[in-house]
Amino acid sequence: MNHHHSIRKVTRARVAAAVVAAILAVGMPTAAPAVAVGGAHRQAASPIHQVVLQGAVNARDLGGYGTYDGKRVRYGLVYRADALNKTTDADITTLSRLGLREVVDFRVPLELQYDGPDRLPAGLAPTARPVSDSGLYAQMLAAIGSKDPAKQDAMLGHGKAEALMRTVYQDFVSDPASRAQFGATLKDLAAGRGPLLFHCTSGKDRTGWESYVLLRALGVPDATAQQDYLASNGFRAAADAALRAGLKQSGMMQNPDLLIPLQEVRLDYLNAALAQLSSQYGDLYGYLTQGLGLSLGDLAALRSRLVS
Repeated sequence: MNHHHSIRKVTRARVAAAVVAAILAVGMPTAAPAVAVGGAHRQAASPIHQVVLQGAVNARDLGGYGTYDGKRVRYGLVYRADALNKTTDADITTLSRLGLREVVDFRVPLELQYDGPDRLPAGLAPTARPVSDSGLYAQMLAAIGSKDPAKQDAMLGHGKAEALMRTVYQDFVSDPASRAQFGATLKDLAAGRGPLLFHCTSGKDRTGWESYVLLRALGVPDATAQQDYLASNGFRAAADAALRAGLKQSGMMQNPDLLIPLQEVRLDYLNAALAQLSSQYGDLYGYLTQGLGLSLGDLAALRSRLVS
């Protein structure tokens, strides 16, 4: 390799790393207010690009969001979704058009056991990277399965469901195994493994946290990344309401509204993870590098590949 060419390459890498470091050091700016469009929280300047599927309600392209330095996350390279175990033949055709090279499944074995594996285009096998839900799925199954209103109220009522959700989010940050799975997925994106899709069961908590962290690492303002996180409530509203109605009609739950704190995303939950991040790593940069094991080169590669 030409000596001057290698110097230019090193200089470009250093400049990219400096840009990443500067972006991550920026505070929390204001952003355009969220507006409700079709039940989903959206930002007028950064429309959320849904991937319309029959067997999944919360599938989206993470492209389109603006960054601090006037650039934009590219479309067609990274997707977030809920579980893909109910995809129809038409959905598989839709997914085929995305040109996915990797699908990362954050579900734990219990979820796979009850819901089934992903149905994906031919030649595409999911990458299993289970991230603990801190017993959330098991507790929800136990509460519903008891068919006992008093037991369900004792397990989920009086702020217990909300407290469980805060614990789930804190564990995303504190649990080394979870950090390893989140980090490996970001490293795949940095290495150019995209187009890549990652998902959990509802596509809102584990997927929501990974999406938030990725967008922030790319230089998307905090307020905008929060809007993407909160948008799950709009996309999931009808399906979640139908589940509650079905549980009441079948006699499984007298008060299915006990599930609402488990079905929703809330800034309170996101803030629980961010408080843990701040306590454990000081800031987002510390979490990305020390917690998730990303190098400055990885962070620079994420920016160069996913932002233009």
